[in-house]
Amino acid sequence: MTSAALKRFAAAFGFVALWICGTAVGAEARAWLDRNSMHMGETVTLNVEVSGDSSASQPDFSAMAGDFGMLGTQSSSSVSIVNGQTSSKLLWAVGLQPKHAGNLTIPAFTVGSANTQALSLTVLPAATGAVGKAGDDLFVEAEATPRSPYVQQEIRLTVKLYYALSLIDGNLDDPKLEGLVVRKLGQDSNYTADLNGRRYRVVERHYAASADNSGTLDLPPIVFRGRGLDPGDMNSFFSRGRSVSAQSDPIALDVRARPPGSGSDTWLPAQSLTLDVEGAEADKTARVGEPLTLTVRLKAQGLAFEQLPELKLPKIDGADLYPDKEATQNRDDGTWIYGQRERKFAIVSSRPGQLALPAVSIAWWDTAHNRAEVSTVPAQTIEVLPALAGSTPEPARPVAAQPAEAKASTSVPLVATITATSDVEANRWRLLAYAAFALWLSTVAVALIGAWLLRRRAARDTTEPKAAQPGAGSYEFRSACARGDLNAAARALLRRAQRDRPALRNLGELAREVSDANQSAVLAELERALYGGAASADPALARRLGDAFSSGPAFAAPVHAAAGEVLPALYPFDLGQARTSER
Repeated sequence: MTSAALKRFAAAFGFVALWICGTAVGAEARAWLDRNSMHMGETVTLNVEVSGDSSASQPDFSAMAGDFGMLGTQSSSSVSIVNGQTSSKLLWAVGLQPKHAGNLTIPAFTVGSANTQALSLTVLPAATGAVGKAGDDLFVEAEATPRSPYVQQEIRLTVKLYYALSLIDGNLDDPKLEGLVVRKLGQDSNYTADLNGRRYRVVERHYAASADNSGTLDLPPIVFRGRGLDPGDMNSFFSRGRSVSAQSDPIALDVRARPPGSGSDTWLPAQSLTLDVEGAEADKTARVGEPLTLTVRLKAQGLAFEQLPELKLPKIDGADLYPDKEATQNRDDGTWIYGQRERKFAIVSSRPGQLALPAVSIAWWDTAHNRAEVSTVPAQTIEVLPALAGSTPEPARPVAAQPAEAKASTSVPLVATITATSDVEANRWRLLAYAAFALWLSTVAVALIGAWLLRRRAARDTTEPKAAQPGAGSYEFRSACARGDLNAAARALLRRAQRDRPALRNLGELAREVSDANQSAVLAELERALYGGAASADPALARRLGDAFSSGPAFAAPVHAAAGEVLPALYPFDLGQARTSER
């Protein structure tokens, strides 16, 4: 090395040494809260920043565990060079939820070679009434109808969130109370409303609730927590805005017991209830030994199918009854829940003549008119014709296998009984022979199909590479998702994907490689959370990421990135499952 080169190397080394010493000596640290006063149940963000020391490690926040619940930490770093002067900054943002009210102290932290100052936070008790009202930036309204329902009657709950500021993220709680069954109805409605001369965007949700027991129930306030961005507010971490919250008034319910005049059958308080039977029309005819199918359908407005009784038919004189499996469903129209039970019954007549189908009735309570009602399908009489010549009745049902109740009420001549039994025995042997032959054919077919499938699988295994085991090496990924560490989960997921696609370099490339739409959508949310400054936008993102990739990435065939592909939105707005738009 020449003397000139040595001089240049020494000068460069001296410059670097002086820069390191200067930054270490000039290190400064500060800490601040996004607000100094709050109520119990709300959250606050602690920001800790150090400048001039790029090697500083994350402070130890465990000293706050006694007074606060830790909701997650985000970090960022920046380096700038202005007029030859280099400066660096490290920033940590910690979400805190106080565990008790009072004047709480946030201690000083040591960050590298610098110390922050202690901070004070005033935590007020949780408000008992509504927090926020018409005219504020945001408020919540909740209404229940009726306020004095019967036990197990549907209570229609409507929750509305009004907000007049830009929400970056947020969560609107669902109603929860011991002894109250709550179901969400339909999708959120989004619209605008003018109140007191101010325009609000509104998110409206509907629930169906029912009380298990009578008495007084106090439904707690419905709480919204989120982050809002005021115009020109760029002081928070990556413009994450300030914490905002609101809650509705509590709702008192006076649940009434079942009235004395409602009878002793299953208690069914419904807005409306219908009972239908199909297949028993007046002009309907049947034949001996041939099944007649009846379909019984029970529908109720204001009751889920779980609250409806099982559908049954009484014994029918002169026929055997064979019920099918029940079909059940719940649906809603955004305001009411509709429960339905449906069941088919096969009725096989054992003698010609008149077949009397008994009346079917269901007792219920009409909540719309507050009175007892009975839905009834009247009795029907169906003409049963003799069996067709040469046809074979149900094996031994008319005599040998007839239920005791039917035998007691059926009179069959002795000669006819012997003749019918002989014909049945002959036909039974023929049916057994046919069944044995069919069983042998099906066995051969199954064996051939199984052998073909085995050969096909063996051929596929030799031509296709085996996919990586979903669980292999995924402990780090699952653990990161479980504790909500999105950065660690992203790193583990990328390493996991690189076992199959070594060329992958980042999450964007992984999103283009997978074929599963859910995985692509979750990866897009993850990128926005990590690089868009919205990692707290959805507390359930880590769980959804773990669910989407529980079996590993679903890779598609390699494709080239489309020209002009753009990055996902940096500041997405996601309020629960609702997406709103201003007019």
